Amino acid sequence: MAPQLKLIALDADDLAVISAHVQDARVAPADIIWRQAEKRLVVGMNRLDWEQALSGETKPSRLVAALRFDRVLACKSRNIDLSRPENTLELVGIEFHEHEAPGGSALLMFAEGGAIRLDVECLECELTDLGPEDLAGDEAEGA
Repeated sequence: MAPQLKLIALDADDLAVISAHVQDARVAPADIIWRQAEKRLVVGMNRLDWEQALSGETKPSRLVAALRFDRVLACKSRNIDLSRPENTLELVGIEFHEHEAPGGSALLMFAEGGAIRLDVECLECELTDLGPEDLAGDEAEGA
């Protein structure tokens, strides 16, 4: 297993690096936590260990990770049913669109048309690996 990552994004280029690391991450709707009073969105996920996958190992593993956005003014979602926790979402990527610098919108895009748009004062995002996925069985096989 590769060393655990801790990445911080303060601009669109930084966010593109984080986006590459969370591509194909599995997200349970219950693990999307909007803390409006704290101006924070936290997304728990099982992300593919891309370093291991790209090194040629035959069975890539997944890591439990947390993605955090701070200074969030508004959080809106489309085609994500938070009342159905059994539906696992697949994160396709993240983009940042600057409006009035340094503010803008971060867009988390999910497979099948799901999306979360965050209006932010400025971009402050952090991806932190928390450890290997502890679930036994076939979880990594669908990667």
